[in-house]
Amino acid sequence: MWNDHFDTPTNPYHYVLHCIGGKWKMTILHEIHTYGSIRFNQTLKALPISEKVFSQQLRELVEAGLIRRISYDTIPPKVEYVLTPSGEQLIPALDALYIWSIRQMDERGIPIDSDAFVVHTSSKYTEELQDIMKANDFEPGRTRQRRDRNENRD
Repeated sequence: MWNDHFDTPTNPYHYVLHCIGGKWKMTILHEIHTYGSIRFNQTLKALPISEKVFSQQLRELVEAGLIRRISYDTIPPKVEYVLTPSGEQLIPALDALYIWSIRQMDERGIPIDSDAFVVHTSSKYTEELQDIMKANDFEPGRTRQRRDRNENRD
């Protein structure tokens, strides 16, 4: 789909999925929004994502005009990714989707990864989700260690 030129009428839902669809794109956008910018290797160490997928997701976000790649002419080379104005405009919608998702997971009894609360600690999340955070024994400002992803598999 990334080769599409959108020269024919396009469904807006399809377009937004084209831009932010993908397992890691919303997380990457949130990381950039939270920290102002990200660097490839530093972020790769923080997220459980392969280098190939991370590189592809960044490239697609750049092509969609949501982030900008800044390459500094230094030795060693330094590259950062920042949100574009279009990317910044998308953040409130991503926040609403995140809050909706947590509420739906809670209502349906789907276990919520504790990291969901650790990485989203600003008041816009804690005020909206305080009941669910409390029910999951999480208090804002408290950190948890990342669980082994295979810990609960039997």
